[in-house]
Amino acid sequence: MSVVAAAEAAVDFWRSSGWHLLDRDASGRHRLSDAFLAAWLHRPELVPPEEACPAERALHAALLRDPRRPITPVSLVALRDPDARENWGVFAAFRDHLLAHPTLEDAYLALFVEPAVRFPALFLDQLVHALLRGILESARDPFRARAAECLFREQRATVQEGAVLLADAETIALRARTGGLGRIGAFLREAGAPLAPVELDVLRPDNAASYWDRSDLFDTVLDLGFGREGLDALARVLEAWIGHMLGVAARIQPVQQIRDERWSWHVGLDAEATGILNALWHGQEVGEDRLARLLALFRLEFRDPSVVLPALRGRPVYLALARDAAGRVRCKPQNLLVNLPLAAAG
Repeated sequence: MSVVAAAEAAVDFWRSSGWHLLDRDASGRHRLSDAFLAAWLHRPELVPPEEACPAERALHAALLRDPRRPITPVSLVALRDPDARENWGVFAAFRDHLLAHPTLEDAYLALFVEPAVRFPALFLDQLVHALLRGILESARDPFRARAAECLFREQRATVQEGAVLLADAETIALRARTGGLGRIGAFLREAGAPLAPVELDVLRPDNAASYWDRSDLFDTVLDLGFGREGLDALARVLEAWIGHMLGVAARIQPVQQIRDERWSWHVGLDAEATGILNALWHGQEVGEDRLARLLALFRLEFRDPSVVLPALRGRPVYLALARDAAGRVRCKPQNLLVNLPLAAAG
């Protein structure tokens, strides 16, 4: 079976996103469901531990029965453990934020236009995970699905012989601790026994179809080298993200460098890339070591120039993805939603 045929046969991926628990409106946007909220209540951060007080157990049980039940200050004060009070307070505020908006898309966008709203990155990543699962519902390209992981899971980058390899940071850390042997591997590591180096499969056309059955393991490596399938897939994912979230059609193409004397606008896809692009745009000197942290550059053009601020119509927007000094890649997909030069936003 070819990669295309195998992909067409795939019916599901990313069950861990909880997307299958959401409702959708007529326009395809996602609406919060009790089942989705209940799934959050099963997260390890919220499941009461054995030593939890009766009040915490009662609160958890009540919310499982009715996930929209009000969580009052009185119910939080009754919790004996201060860490539990904090966790439940954060969850209550996040849940209420979601409930206050008609769709998850609206709730996510509001997080970046309401300065007082602040939630842990874990919560934002879970939202992006679910939203992207819906956005990619009709996609059957495993490279795009793997590239989309970069928008909600931290990556570790390695550059070697023209290949720009991204591996899931959490998976790398887990394999390094256990050698892929689970609890036995962790025991061996603690005992000082040598474990084999971490090895993960690089996603290639000849093995790409295997992605679907292992999608929730996050254990494949994406090659973002120029001209590789992974880089084009990331460009297509970014187009889809902008199109779904903002209703704006964009064309994004990878480039190897920025040669534009009229460079007018840019968006960093992470904090490191933003800093590098800002420095270059202001004409500041950027050392070779820091420039080498840039992993990917893109040129974005809007299919309808009228959606852009008048002064910037006809001008491209440059995008960049970078690794930090430790090799970490922490994409901020919200940057593409709030930092584009759109006329409506201006």
